[in-house]
Amino acid sequence: MTQTDFIKLVMPFKDKVFRLAKRLLVSKEEAEDATQEILMKLWSNQNKIGDYKNVEAFSMTMTKNLCLDRLKSKQAQNLKIVHSNYQDNNVSLQKQVELNDSVNWVSKIMEQLPEQQKIIVQLRDIEEYEFEEIAKVLEMNETAVRVALSRARKTIREQLTNKHSYGIK
Repeated sequence: MTQTDFIKLVMPFKDKVFRLAKRLLVSKEEAEDATQEILMKLWSNQNKIGDYKNVEAFSMTMTKNLCLDRLKSKQAQNLKIVHSNYQDNNVSLQKQVELNDSVNWVSKIMEQLPEQQKIIVQLRDIEEYEFEEIAKVLEMNETAVRVALSRARKTIREQLTNKHSYGIK
């Protein structure tokens, strides 16, 4: 495989690898390091890449595993999940503050989700992966992915509703 072929194959999904790494590791620098490490591993094993039916799914699996390993390591003690990709310049300042507050609350709620649910929400709702692809990446049954996503969304919805209603029902 030539360098050009490799670039054409890998570059279309490198941003997805970064976003998943950022969702799991939070720190932009950590996510950049993880992305670079994944790309280096793909480059050093480029002769084997042709063996995989879906290089993108394989890369996402590698990213998930690498990030989870890093989170388990000692150097991850002060990492937290923050989602700051949302930006809309056409809204009033008050609405923008409310939206940012909601995004911050969702991020805080996601911090409390089990690791698997965090990954599923990231892949489905942010990266827009199909259930079949998520099932392959996480080595799970599609039905289990749907159930975990449903539970994660329900938890996020309930806790966000509680925050917005200030505990008043």
